[in-house]
This record gives sequence, structure tokens and C-alpha cells, in this order.
Amino acid sequence: MGLTKQYLRYATSAVFGVIGSQKANIAYVTLRGGEKGRYVAVAACEHIFIWDVRKGEKVLILQGKKYEVSFLCPSPDGVHIAVGYEDGAVRIFSLLSGESSVSFNGHKSAVSVMNYDALGARLVTGSKDTDVIVWDIINECGLYRLRGHKDVITQALFLKDKNLLVTSSKDTFVKWWDLDTQHCFKTMVGHRSEVWGAVLLNQEKRLLTGSADSELRAWDISYLEEEKAQGEPSVKRGKTLLDDGDDDDDEGEEESLEERILSCKKSGSILREARDRVVSLTTDARARVVTCHGNDSVLEVFTVLSEEEVQRKMAKKLKKAKKKAAKAQEDAGEQTSEPVVERMLKDEIIRLTNIKASAKIRWVDCLSCAGGELKVALLLQNNTVETYSLRTSEKTPTANKTARLTLGGHRTDVRTLAFSSDNLAVLSASGDTVKVWNRSTLQVIRTMACDYALSSLFVPGDRQIILGTKSGKLQIFELASGSLLETVDAHDGALWSLCVAPDQRGIVTGSADKTVKFWEFELKKDLEAGQKRLTVKHTRTLQLEEDVLCVKFSPDHRLLAVSLLDCTVKIFYTDTLKFFLSLYGHKLPVLCLDISHDNTLIATGSADRNVKIWGLDFGDCHRSLFAHDDSVMFLQFVPKTHLFFTAGKDKKIKQWDADKFEHIQTLEGHHREVWCLAISPSGDHLVSSSHDKSLRLWERTREPIILEEEREMEREAEFEESLGKGDAPVVPGETETEAVPAGKKTVETVKAAERIMEALELYKEEVRKMEEHKYMCERAGNEVPPPKPNPILMAFGNVSPSRYVLDVIKKVRSSELEVSLLVLPFPYVPELLKLFSSYIQQGLEVELVCRCLFFLLKIHFGQITSNQMLLSVMDELRTSTLSKVSEIRDLMGFNSAALQFLQREIESKEDVTFFADATGRLEEKKKKRRKRERAVLTIA
Repeated sequence: MGLTKQYLRYATSAVFGVIGSQKANIAYVTLRGGEKGRYVAVAACEHIFIWDVRKGEKVLILQGKKYEVSFLCPSPDGVHIAVGYEDGAVRIFSLLSGESSVSFNGHKSAVSVMNYDALGARLVTGSKDTDVIVWDIINECGLYRLRGHKDVITQALFLKDKNLLVTSSKDTFVKWWDLDTQHCFKTMVGHRSEVWGAVLLNQEKRLLTGSADSELRAWDISYLEEEKAQGEPSVKRGKTLLDDGDDDDDEGEEESLEERILSCKKSGSILREARDRVVSLTTDARARVVTCHGNDSVLEVFTVLSEEEVQRKMAKKLKKAKKKAAKAQEDAGEQTSEPVVERMLKDEIIRLTNIKASAKIRWVDCLSCAGGELKVALLLQNNTVETYSLRTSEKTPTANKTARLTLGGHRTDVRTLAFSSDNLAVLSASGDTVKVWNRSTLQVIRTMACDYALSSLFVPGDRQIILGTKSGKLQIFELASGSLLETVDAHDGALWSLCVAPDQRGIVTGSADKTVKFWEFELKKDLEAGQKRLTVKHTRTLQLEEDVLCVKFSPDHRLLAVSLLDCTVKIFYTDTLKFFLSLYGHKLPVLCLDISHDNTLIATGSADRNVKIWGLDFGDCHRSLFAHDDSVMFLQFVPKTHLFFTAGKDKKIKQWDADKFEHIQTLEGHHREVWCLAISPSGDHLVSSSHDKSLRLWERTREPIILEEEREMEREAEFEESLGKGDAPVVPGETETEAVPAGKKTVETVKAAERIMEALELYKEEVRKMEEHKYMCERAGNEVPPPKPNPILMAFGNVSPSRYVLDVIKKVRSSELEVSLLVLPFPYVPELLKLFSSYIQQGLEVELVCRCLFFLLKIHFGQITSNQMLLSVMDELRTSTLSKVSEIRDLMGFNSAALQFLQREIESKEDVTFFADATGRLEEKKKKRRKRERAVLTIA
């Protein structure tokens, strides 16, 4: 057997350089009872970063898996945060431990919106697949899936006092759902374009919606049961600001005859200053402040007045109108009618202020604090988080910027990376800044302003860095002081490539002005500082016929490879600049190339998605590899090996063997195009940058890669992904208009169903063995040694076969249980029902067994009722289930009554109130104290 080559696996080590991803929103969170408004949660690709905005530090990272985060929603109690992902999964993390406790799989595509109910017991999620799903947090399962919208869900809100849900979508509709019957009972059609946001105001008696125009439409909600009890409201409401008399806009105001729950009528609209669509529309927890923004950098803040404030305002208006009428009466000398003041929407929702951010706003969250302070957190489109504070009690409040998180990332995409010679520092440069990072701590050491950088390198000695810019300049920076030493006008076009000479005495630059220039390092005396500083001196120029895209020296300094815009790579002798070889074969320009350490191979990566490996002796093409599904952006050999890495616009980084022409491994993690990568001189580390604003550090592990196993794992991953994307299982008797089960078929549910089937098979086998043993004993007339139990049962503590089946069902995750039972073939169901009967009679896991039983009866109703063999089983189940469930209910009722009795006893003894809202009581006490103080002052 021949020797096999051993490859070592590269694994992801860290994600850095990203402050907040644009895909998901920003949210205020509380950590371990900390200060309100101090911490914000943002998505960072597949992870969640919790930032302390006061210190500007990352305090907690909630680790994701593979897919990008698409939405965040903190729970009302502040202990958990729900996270929605691009693949439709939802995970709930604990903010105390940072671990994921619950996960749900129901959507086929990205989660677009999430909201908890007032108690935090239910979670509603909307998705790009147009479905709305309501999840039970406590029971860890899906309640139902609501279908009706035809486009992406943009908002979904629970009503606090009613069991209702309101959803908005890009299909221009707002739908109201009755969660008792799981049906849509009202569709509002008063929008001409997509509905991008919705909020509930005035104790949920007003709905405010944001669309693709400059209007915020307000809708008055009246609950019909309340109206019947209280009579019609006496206040007349008029349309305000915008009432164009268009009948299309008023379609949603017509009360349908079928309505029995609520009616919804348009009460007017508020004009925004921005003319583009609403990007996000949010309120604080008490719905007293509304914030709204478009695709620009201005955040509009509105305040919602309370009923008392509105009445005071109306009284002032009426007084003013009466004065005006009295004056007019005096002038005219005629008797005029009593003036009437109509209540308008602008009297209830007032523009507070505008906040101007430093860049375009992507997401916003606001938080009301004590003393009328409003805190606003903005996630900007340039990878920045800004926080503002303002006093809502002031007449003309001004927003003060309290924090700005910028240090931990670039404002624009990183286009070039470089490692220092000691493997400890990483250089990253973007359109406006260059940063130097400590590789081990991932902290920024230096940040320096620069021009748009396209190429970079550390000067030998690692004390200076050189950047090549889009304008053709060379910029030299000193790391110790973080200052720009010199800017050299090197080229007339974009400086695409830099390469340090193998003798470390100079560099070579390649540019779009069709020249390759050679430069030497030299020390020049600085007259101002009085000491020598580094500069570069131009020595030679190689003129070419096409734009230069990449240049590279061979390690022995003998050859220079230059890739041109005409899709060829030309190789010249370094000393004489005479032409040596031309490598042609690529169909599109070569964007990257590298030469191996022993000067024998050159690898080229092109926009035609291929990588070609050439010999440097004769320029012969050894192999052409189809490397990526899009342009190959970067290519580099691992030092002292014939292995090389490629980065592509298809979001992947791949490792190849240039001797065997084999694909070794794929590094997946980036969610957008990968622009560049850098390999450390030791080959142990790899840094990559992407359009998702993140930098990723990869580390070489000691784990060997076996190529056959790697290919097998890739095939398995593909199969599992296709399984998850397959059609949802059909529930017998289900119609399209009804609410359907919330879960979806995944690899986990299929595996769970297989485990249940295996347990049932094992149970059948053990029962058959016991029956045979019993028969043998009867025939022999004496004791026959019992058969040996199955090794699996012995491993589980010698449990009985029926108990083993129950243990397997218990281990299935609550959120996957129903879909696992749905996948289970019917031949296993009769045996399972018999087992359920015995479990209930013994009082084992009655709640879980009843849940499984009712679901199986629902989906296999026809087959079970038509099976005469199951008649006796069903009869037993009916009697035992009723008796056991009533027993448990009585027990819970008794315990609940006992606890309430104990509570009353302790309260009467110690004069303390349990489970009371302490904050509310404190406010009441403060008010009483203020009243007393005012009374004393009045008397004085």
C-alpha cells in the first residue's frame, strides 16, 4: 500500500470586524439586572453580539450555527432573546447563560418579524415564505400556522387583552386573526402599496401603518362587544392632514356584515418629512413614542399624547375659538352659533423632533427610561451603532449623541489583507481606513485614515506598512506613531497589486495605467523631525499593452509574473525584463495568481471561475480546475507547500492540492462575496474578508482530513439540505384555508421518527420472546431459563421494553414531536395506541402521552375508526384518559388553592404583598408624597 498524503483541517476560530449586520434589527436588552438602556443586541453574521454602549465593548456573544441572523426579539421579562435565521429556524437564547434553550423549525425561508405576547408565553413569527406561525414557549411546540398573505410578512402583533393577532405584509394587506378559531376575520385593503410597518397605540385602540409613500395612516379600532356594553363613543373624529377623497383608499373602512369582533376605520394620516418608503416603524414599550425612518439618515420621532393631555389641548383650543367668536360677534354685532372644535389626529400624535445620524439608518430601537428620558439606538448601514438620548418632557427636545461604536470594524468593505512576518499582526484596509489587529486578542491596535485601498503589505521589519490606492498612490504609514509618512504619486490608474521583492530591498507595483514599476526602499532624512524615515525610490518601469491586474515575484527573484486584462499571464526575467513565457487559456481576465515556494508551479485564478496550474519551466498547463461558482477573487499558496487556497464570489474559500489536483476542503462561513484572504507566514492561520463586513480567522488544527470521508460528508450535507427543502407532509383532512401544523419536516424529525420505529420494533421483538418463553414453560411443565434481554435495554438500566419506548418518545424535542409522529407510518400506530393505554393506566407521563394520542387520532382518524381491532383499545383509552386527566386537574387545583391560602396567611401576618408590581406602587407613593408636599406649601 502506497503512502498517502496527510492534510490538516482548517477550522473557524473567530468572527471580527463586524459591529452589526444589516440583515437583522437592533434591540435593547438587560443583562443580569443591569442598567436599563446600557446594552444593545445586534446580529453579527450568524452570531449575536451584546455591546455595552457605555464602554464600547462586546460583553457577550451568542453563538450561531451556519445561517445568518435575520431578526431579534427580546422577551418581555428581559431574560431571553428570540433569534430568527435565514433558513427559517428560531432559537431562544438565555441572556444569563448565553446558551440556546429552545429551537423551532417551521418556516421555509428567512424569518422577517417576531413578537412575544404580553406574558412572554407565546411567540409569533412571520417569514418570507408568507406564513405566520404562533409558537408556545412554555410547551416548546408550535401551536398553528396561519396562511393568507401573498408576500413577505412585515409585522405581526399580539393584542394584550384580546386573543387577536394583526399582521401586515408586502402584499398591501393588513389582516386580523382570531386566535381562538385560527381564522382571518378581517382584511384591511386601504393601502396602495406594500405595508412596511405597523404599531398599536392608545391602549390598542389605534393602529398606525407605514407604507411606500410619505403617509403614516392611522386606523381607529373599536371592539364591538365593548361598544354594545358602553354605547357609541361621543367624541367625533375627523380626517386630518391628508384626505384625498379617493374611494380606493377607503375600501378598508367599510364595515363588513360578517364582522362580529371589531371594526377598523381610517382616522387620518400623518405626513412624514421623507418621501421614500418606511424602512422601520417602532414604538417604546408603553407605545407613547413612535419612531420612523426611510432610506436616509433622518429619524423622525413622534409622541402620542394621553387622553388627559388631549382633553386639555382641546379645552385650550375651544377657549381660543370662543374668544375669536366673541370678538367676531362684537365686531359684526350679530349673534353667532356656539363654536365647535373638531378633534384631529394631529392633536393626538405630535412631531417631537428629528434625529440626524452620521450615515443612512438601517434599524432603530427606542426605550423609555425614568424621568421622561428616551434612549434611541440606531444601526447604520455603514457598520456603525449610534445611541442618542432626549427628554420627551421638554417642549423642543434636542437629541444628544451618547455613544458611537465604530472602532471594532470598517465603514466599507475590506479589499486587502496582510499578515506581519511574526504572524501576530493582521492588516486590513478599506475605502477610508486601515486597521492593524492583534491576531490573538482580535483587538484593534491602530486605526489610520487612508485613501481607497486596493493592495497592501508590511514592510520587512513590520514597523511600516504600504498601501496601494484606487487613485494610483502609494501611502506609507508608520505603526509606532500611527501617522502617514509619505504619499507617493506612483501611477495614473488604480494600483491593483503590490509585491515585496524576495531580497526584501524593494517592491513592485502593477496598475491600470498599463505599467509595472520597481521601487527600492531607502531612508530619507526628515527635516522637520530631524531623523531618517522610510521612503521608496522609483528605479525601473515595464510598459505593457494592457491594464495590469496582478504582479508576483518568484521566490528565487528570477522571474516576474504579470496578469493582464487580455486574459493572459506574461512572465518576464526580473533582471533584464525580457519576455520569457505567456500563459493563455483563461476566457476572462486573471484576477489573482501565486508562485509556489520552490519556483516550479504557478497557479492562476480567473473571473471565468477556473483555476489553472502551470509549470514554470515551459509554461505548460498541468490542470484546469473548475474552482468556484463565481469569479475567483484571491489565490495564495500555503508557505513551503504545494497546497493553495482560493476565495470566490460564491461566498466560499477552498483548499486545493496542486500536485494531485484535488479539492481538499471548503471553508464555509461568509454570507457574501469573499474579496480577499491572507495566509500567515507559518501557514497556521488564515484571515478572510467579505462583503458582509466581517473578517474571519481560520486556524489549522491537528485533525487530519481523509478525502473520501470529506466527500461523503459533503454528499450527506447535500442530502440533508434537500430533505429539509422537500414538500411538507400532508395531514389527512387538512384544507388550505385552515390553520395547519406549525412544524416542518427536517433531518431531526426524520431521525426522531426512525428512533421511535426502532424502539417499537425492539418492543415487538421482546414481547415475542416473552410469549415464546411462556409457551415453552407450559409445554415443558417446568421452569425454562428466561431469554436474555436486549443489550440496549441492559444499557438503559435493564428497563422494561414498554418503558424504553416511552423514554425514546420523551427524548424527542417538544418542538419536533408532532412532525415526528406525522412521519411515522400507520402500521406502527396500533401498537403505539396499546402502549399509550398502559401508560395512562399506570399514570406515566400522562400529559405527554395525551398530547401524542390526540395528535395521532387527529391525523389517522379515518383508519383508526374503521379498524375493528382497535375498538377495545379506544374504549379503554377513553375511560382511562378522562379519569387520569381529571385526577391531575383536581390535584393542580388543590395545590393552587393551597398556595393561595399560604400567600394570604403570610400577607396577613407580615403585612407584605407578594407578586405585586413594585414599580407601580413606588410611583403611587411618590405621587402621594408630592401631593402632601404641595398641600403643605399651599397652607404655608
